[in-house]
Amino acid sequence: MKRFLPVKELARDSRFTWIHERERLDDPRAGERGNGNYQRTGRFSPTDEESPDRARSLMHGIFMGEVQALEGAGRTCWDFDTGPEPEEAPYALKLDMARQCWDEARHVEISVKLADWMGTEVGEFGEGRGLYQAACNPDPALRLTAVNRGIEGLAIDVFATMRKFGNETGDPVLSFCEDWMLADEVTHVKMGSDWLRRLTAEDPDRQKRALEFQRLVDKIFSGAGRGDSRDDARSFRRLAGFTDDDIDEAHKPLDADTERAARLALVVGSRGTEDTSAP
Repeated sequence: MKRFLPVKELARDSRFTWIHERERLDDPRAGERGNGNYQRTGRFSPTDEESPDRARSLMHGIFMGEVQALEGAGRTCWDFDTGPEPEEAPYALKLDMARQCWDEARHVEISVKLADWMGTEVGEFGEGRGLYQAACNPDPALRLTAVNRGIEGLAIDVFATMRKFGNETGDPVLSFCEDWMLADEVTHVKMGSDWLRRLTAEDPDRQKRALEFQRLVDKIFSGAGRGDSRDDARSFRRLAGFTDDDIDEAHKPLDADTERAARLALVVGSRGTEDTSAP
């Protein structure tokens, strides 16, 4: 089996359409995008006429994110030789990633059933592959920073929002499923934060680079400081190892050049060297 599988080689059937992440986020059914990252403006309210489409779009995005999270955790088990070197992964880390594969597989099943419950078909919305691209970093510490700290941290915010929306609309199926997956995401984020420090404990320079990368990733993938689900998201991020300073710092904007560089660093290893576009 091939190691470090490029994003263009992911297996998909004819139901799926791969589009650039920017195109996916600009789909009008998903609602207005209010800043430079993956967050939306406005209240995700059951009284908003656009909320049903926004909820379906978000649910489909969650489903595709879970598919890619499963692929990414599986690749981490396979891509690296077992060992203590910087380009290797400890056996215990691979065990944690295997456990996460089990979680993500359950999330895929839950998301498919939830999408059907909400009236959405698989493939109705385009698939962005930013999560898988972030799961291709050749440094296992940076890979875990991008995926488990950054994107799984964003999942905490999204699931908190959807759980609240389910409660407000009187939908016990939606709120129960989001609550179930939310609990898993806390463990995934905590796992990434812990392993980052364990992998770099003997290499101060590598740890400094990883923590700086973590700071940038937090800024790209954080919605915990705004919105009606703000308090829930912040409380779950604390459980996952974020400090209040971490959360507040994530909402201080980056300048355009720094953000572009951070986004490019996210996708190192996921594509050919001739493609320099950020997700």
